[in-house]
Amino acid sequence: MAHSHDVLVIGGGAAGLMCALSAGRLGKRVLVLEHANRVGKKILMSGGGRCNFTNTGATPANYLSANPHYCKSALARYTPADFIELVDRHRIAWHEKELGQLFCDDSSKQIVKMLVDQCAAAGARIETGCQVERVQHVDGGGFRLHTSHGSFSAASLVVACGGLSIPSMGASGYGYELARQFGHRVLPTRAGLVPLTLTGKHQENLQDLSGVALPVEARCRDMYFRNFMLLTHRGISGPAILQISSYWQPGDDLRLDLLPGSDALERLQELQRARPAAEFRNALAELLPKRFAQRLCEVWLAHLRPQRPLRQFNLPELKQVASLLQNWPLVASGTEGYRTAEVTLGGVDTDELSSSTMQSKKVPGLYFIGEVVDVSGWLGGYNFQWAWASGHAAGNAA
Repeated sequence: MAHSHDVLVIGGGAAGLMCALSAGRLGKRVLVLEHANRVGKKILMSGGGRCNFTNTGATPANYLSANPHYCKSALARYTPADFIELVDRHRIAWHEKELGQLFCDDSSKQIVKMLVDQCAAAGARIETGCQVERVQHVDGGGFRLHTSHGSFSAASLVVACGGLSIPSMGASGYGYELARQFGHRVLPTRAGLVPLTLTGKHQENLQDLSGVALPVEARCRDMYFRNFMLLTHRGISGPAILQISSYWQPGDDLRLDLLPGSDALERLQELQRARPAAEFRNALAELLPKRFAQRLCEVWLAHLRPQRPLRQFNLPELKQVASLLQNWPLVASGTEGYRTAEVTLGGVDTDELSSSTMQSKKVPGLYFIGEVVDVSGWLGGYNFQWAWASGHAAGNAA
């Protein structure tokens, strides 16, 4: 005997919970099916346990999709201010870090508890540890789900089971399988917001500098991000690199400005006037982390004999150094993959979904929201805002 509901939601992450509470508030009988032993696992680990729950500057320009216009409607109808209002109503203290990123003062557990409490208040039920074994489209409309907890049926089915990033948290490609089962195109997926790896000489030259961090502007494919870069045993990470990784693909030219926001030639000339007798390789450590400056001199600037005093450097030589500092080429070989990626790029093709309701154009009553859809945000709360906005849109329509 299948238990009947109005809306079944597969996935108890950010998008699924927002969808459930939105539909529940409209008086719908909602059931959330989550295969893990608890809901909101990615929320709990986000922002170092403090959950970067939105970004005050979220606009459609902060998202990657084959159709950049698709996210506009949902984002316009559920804004960062709407989610902040919910957080404030639950008296969750928060603060703004850089670039509009909002975090809980205390713990990301507060965001999960707020969403679960809101679901309960709206009458939306949550079943954890529930494996979905089979999904059927019923003749005459609606869906029947066969699960480890029995059978459930509903007029509407919302797929909110995320992407492939961080499999250790239970991520899987199940949402894509369901999309294909119902005749939807799934665009090629790859890891986004992910550290880049180096190989061969590039890795040899840098791997013992693991842990060194410096501000950079990372540039690739006409995109650029200014923030910190962190050197790792396997390659490069840090916010600037995670951001550019969503645009970079193997073979792409990646350039780093190691003195972002300043004129490298001017800085070098100031240094030359202030410390003419200092060896160039030692003086460069005033502009960059010492070990990194020394490695640049050993590998990339060795032909300029950096052991010479600064006063011996002529203008063409300083220009050479400045050019390298503002346009340092780094050849990445790949990414660390889904294991450490914060998002999955690609996913269910938005051309086959309604941008205002997230409903399938092929199967009435079927919805796709959150990360499973081909919409991926920048680092810094943008992906949560897409989860809230897409979940709200589907919840109000389902």
